[in-house]
Amino acid sequence: MKKEKILKIISLSSYSLIILMGQMIGIPFIFWLIWTSFEFGNNDQIFAILGLIGLILNFTKYYKRTIIKIMSFSLMLIPIIRRLTEIPFEKFKYLAFQIPLIIFIITTIILILTSIWTKKNAPQHRV
Repeated sequence: MKKEKILKIISLSSYSLIILMGQMIGIPFIFWLIWTSFEFGNNDQIFAILGLIGLILNFTKYYKRTIIKIMSFSLMLIPIIRRLTEIPFEKFKYLAFQIPLIIFIITTIILILTSIWTKKNAPQHRV
């Protein structure tokens, strides 16, 4: 259980530390999500809200369920995929974007797989 908590902290920290480069400076992805979700009339608003919903799901009591972990991961990836398809891919070739993104994806997949593996190997209760 402690390993899962550590992986979750690493996953959420790396998600928050993904840097999006702007014209002058880079901003952490979490700030972009919050800012864009309140920027009315922006096409990215719905994607930012979905990302925030995925992030919030990590802090609910339902996160222990595998399906919620998968849903949360999917919702958190949606705004990133949207940015990758909206802006030329060459603009994302910097380590402050790539490393946190890879860490987020790997640790979240490990969390999901350990959840599945734990349920599969759990003793079955028969009535």
